[in-house]
Amino acid sequence: MIRHSHCCMDHWTLHSGLEGDPDLQFLLVGGKLIKIRSKSWKKNRFFKLQEDCKTLWYESHKTFRRKQTFSIDDIDSVRKGRQSEGHNKHTHSSEEDRCFSIIFKGRKKNLDLMAANEGEAKQWVNGLEKIMSNMLNLSRKQKSEHWIINCMRKADKNDDNKMTLKEVKHFLRQVNVEVDDTYAADIFKQCDASNSGSLEGTEIKHFYDLLTHREEIDVIYGKYAHTEGQMSANNLLNFLLNEQREQVSMKDALKLIEKYEVDETAKQKKCMTKDGFLIYMHQEDGSILNPAHKQVYQDMHQPLNHYYISSSHNTYLMADQLKGPSSTEAYIKALMKSCRCVELDCWDGANGEPVIYHGYTLTSKVLFRDVIKAIKDYAFKTSDYPVILSLENHCTVDQQKLMANYLITILGDALVSKPLGNNMPTNFPSPEELKLKFLIKGKRSNKLDAALNNNSFTEEDTVSEEDEAADCKENDQKAKSKKSKIKLAKELSNIVIYCKSVHFNGFEHAKDTQAFYEMSSFKESKAFNLAETSATAYIHHNMEKLSRIYPSGSRTDSSNYNPVPMWNAGCQIVALNFQTPSKEMHINHGRFLPNGGSGYILKPEFQRSLSSQFDPSTLSKGPWLKKKTFNVMVISAQQLPKINKDKHKSIVDPLVRVEIYGVPADNASKETHHIDNNGFNPMWNEQFVFDVHFPELAMLRFVVEDYDSTSPNDLIGQYCLPITSVQSGYRHVPLLTKRGDVICSAGLFVHLMLTDQ
Repeated sequence: MIRHSHCCMDHWTLHSGLEGDPDLQFLLVGGKLIKIRSKSWKKNRFFKLQEDCKTLWYESHKTFRRKQTFSIDDIDSVRKGRQSEGHNKHTHSSEEDRCFSIIFKGRKKNLDLMAANEGEAKQWVNGLEKIMSNMLNLSRKQKSEHWIINCMRKADKNDDNKMTLKEVKHFLRQVNVEVDDTYAADIFKQCDASNSGSLEGTEIKHFYDLLTHREEIDVIYGKYAHTEGQMSANNLLNFLLNEQREQVSMKDALKLIEKYEVDETAKQKKCMTKDGFLIYMHQEDGSILNPAHKQVYQDMHQPLNHYYISSSHNTYLMADQLKGPSSTEAYIKALMKSCRCVELDCWDGANGEPVIYHGYTLTSKVLFRDVIKAIKDYAFKTSDYPVILSLENHCTVDQQKLMANYLITILGDALVSKPLGNNMPTNFPSPEELKLKFLIKGKRSNKLDAALNNNSFTEEDTVSEEDEAADCKENDQKAKSKKSKIKLAKELSNIVIYCKSVHFNGFEHAKDTQAFYEMSSFKESKAFNLAETSATAYIHHNMEKLSRIYPSGSRTDSSNYNPVPMWNAGCQIVALNFQTPSKEMHINHGRFLPNGGSGYILKPEFQRSLSSQFDPSTLSKGPWLKKKTFNVMVISAQQLPKINKDKHKSIVDPLVRVEIYGVPADNASKETHHIDNNGFNPMWNEQFVFDVHFPELAMLRFVVEDYDSTSPNDLIGQYCLPITSVQSGYRHVPLLTKRGDVICSAGLFVHLMLTDQ
């Protein structure tokens, strides 16, 4: 067994460009690391990469779990140095070079580790990053079915033509045939006719065929493969034009054959085999999301208020807002999801140091300066576009001065501390002009022209309290006296440039008295009411100014409201609790999925043009009314994960729900029947038709659930994206968990058609 595994590893490294890599070899040998939990809990533990190059093993001193493992797939990122909350608190700055952290997907705690020296720390970080990167890129290195089978055979050193389940699975993973363990075991059993625990010769080929066989693909392929049983470039072009409705030429068809075909003979004949076709269907060209939208494709030179901006509320919280932990980690997670507006709830802390936490509750506190450092380090890892720091300020003047000092010294030149250009601006700069910049949203005690004229004012001034801060007090019983005024430090006031917080006193008042940079925050109930009763006025308000919406204080479980009606009203900063996995967060993720995941989406033209009289609640004629018929056929799913792995009877009974979110007239939901006991390859072939009046505002969401007649259905997976980013034709839909992580082996197969009415 060990011999086979080593051979497996050599093959993997050979085909992934890591053969003989010193960092990889170092991980395979393993070594002692110090695991850090607190100042007093620092223990030596042996860590080692297993031969499958996919699992990390480490010793545990728990009675029941002497050895623990986790998959490289579970790692979100590896951070070099003291870049985690644990390291910041429990290690000394002199140990910086020896420290690193493993950050996991979901809610699993970070692993804070320290190596014996800087060189070893580097090798651990480099080695892990190389393996993670290779796992993502393996699909590009996929060669052919023959290579897969040959790889398996080469692992068989004594030529007895036998492969165990474990070895077969390693090889399948290496050629990017992801497979759920349970399904692999079931199919392995079917193929193991001799019941010997290993497959021989043709059984290996049979196993591969069963795993990759897709009846629905056979039908589609057969319809277009008219050249000696294969798809010629011309056949493929017909498929792309007729079924996929793509505007392509023969050149594009040839490119796809070059990119995805696995059989060299077919490639030379400029043909695509069924295996090549299956791979094409599963890669980004065959995905539901338009590949052109994976990059920034929108005009980023419009004023800032012309964009929807991915925004977080109570960003510091990891859980609920009554007793959950506050953490710099929560900011990092939000920023790494391209959130571009984060909230800082600032209060006086001990030793004169301002802290961030949810006032009047038992949530833990985190230092303001630590949060600003984390934001500086992680703000632009996934997007270069500007980040807005929304300050909710409850601090005394002295601590406000310190806050201003931290913002200026830590953020440096990246902080916008005066208007761009030399003249008084009359409009917002664009996201493009503000690349890699931070904007402060908060109170300012004078108008912006004072910043240009150097008009000074007294050391501190009194301003009305932030609306959300006042709401926070209102909701709390302990805060009897509701102060509506706070003293504002000059230093903090001066760095509020384009996002000055003011109270909202109606659209007419705002139009007559507010400058473009003076923005209001709206509690969800107020915003929903305005969107319902004065939608056109709200949309016009947002053509000139920014609006921020925040969840009601009564949502103590940090649940979320539906962001769609707020976007329909042109609101830009629709703040949600990023820490709470929910349908609303899935929709938010879908809204910001295109445009390179930059956190900025250009609003439709009818929400930007002053002549527009668009109202989302009526179907009045106008350039915005682009009525379409949207046909969605749910064909099949592949390798859906088990929901409850502990239960013996845990095979899922899947159903698929197709949901549309947009203007009230477009909201709709339709679902398939459920299929008993089949998560491996369920087929529905059910057709749904939707009327979509405003495609530019409509979101499409697929939900796969495990049907249960006695209790609510469990979520298996989901995926959401704007209808404007959907590719027509036969498409593969990836599936994400409730928390938004990709489920590697699973997917839906659908046919989509959006036609004019």
